Amino acid sequence: MGDGVIGVAARERTPVRIMHMTNAYRYSQAVRSSLCADLPGLTLETDIPYPGLSEPHSQLAVPVLSAGNLLGVLFVESPLDLQFSFEDEDVLVAVAGHLGAAIQLMQSATEAAQAELPPTPTPTPSGTPLQVRHFRTNDSIFINETYLIKGVAGAIFWKLVSDYVQQGRTEFSNRELRLDPALGLPDVTDNLDARLLLLQRRLVEHGAQIQTQKTGRGRFRLLVQRPLELVDMA
Repeated sequence: MGDGVIGVAARERTPVRIMHMTNAYRYSQAVRSSLCADLPGLTLETDIPYPGLSEPHSQLAVPVLSAGNLLGVLFVESPLDLQFSFEDEDVLVAVAGHLGAAIQLMQSATEAAQAELPPTPTPTPSGTPLQVRHFRTNDSIFINETYLIKGVAGAIFWKLVSDYVQQGRTEFSNRELRLDPALGLPDVTDNLDARLLLLQRRLVEHGAQIQTQKTGRGRFRLLVQRPLELVDMA
């Protein structure tokens, strides 16, 4: 986070408005080329291509915030110079404010609706053990011989079942997942709620012998109906 117009707006939590983008971009490219030619062993930061237009002249990026949390960045650009005024910036800031409030409201409404559901009794595992295999290369998960999920959601699931088997834990929080460096969640807009929802749906589709259940704001429970046998594959 912090590279490019969008990255700077996200890092600094402030609008970034550029009126002559192509000139600045060409100048930076010339400097990079000159440095690489003069110092062959020099390692530069990754050159991030601009999204959208190949040669934008004006760009405006505004962070979307809610209660101090970064939710994303609104970004507009134009092939013409001097296209975004202070008034345009004010309008986009207002839109970003409404968008952040709307996202927060939807999340709160969803959490409130889920909190009203009666709690499900924690089941006592019984029957034939389920074999859960985790492949470290891409965090893919298989339950018995059936593929479940991979990527960050797979890493999250492996943490949950590992803590369940090793420590007997069934109660978890979004906060602890965000603070766990082993999960590889991005610094900006980690989409953790969406990943947990995807995991919940995949578990239901698989047969619901392992489930996740919302228990409150930023909290959830792991429900396991059969004993688990964990296999960590290289």
